[in-house]
Amino acid sequence: MISSWFFWALLSAVFAALTAIFAKIGIQGVNSDLATLLRCAIIILLLGCFVWATGKWINPLTLPFKTWIFLGLSGLATGVSWVCYFRALQMGEASKVAPVDKFSLVLVAIFACAFLGERPSLREWLGITLVAAGVLVLAINR
Repeated sequence: MISSWFFWALLSAVFAALTAIFAKIGIQGVNSDLATLLRCAIIILLLGCFVWATGKWINPLTLPFKTWIFLGLSGLATGVSWVCYFRALQMGEASKVAPVDKFSLVLVAIFACAFLGERPSLREWLGITLVAAGVLVLAINR
């Protein structure tokens, strides 16, 4: 099995890109909140099958309270993010909405410094700055 974080991150990017395209097509004529709910139901089924098939199921009640708190907060943030993302996709072009959504990369870097003590290198900050500049270019109306 491939263990490189970069490989998995790249696959994540490919599937995130497909998500935007499939969602943009799928939400035509459907309320974006209902579309988000349907998407979540499919994700729950898929992940449930995956965890069961790989033999990784454990009793979630045995997990530490801190794990529950932070996974719960992560779930809430994900849910709100998806609702906002689907609304934006319904109103805007996927080629503009998805890159602006990726401004989260800039925010992750800032939050990781502030809350996790991570310290990106100068080269990494340059890349993060370029992403932020790209978002600004997309956001400016002509």
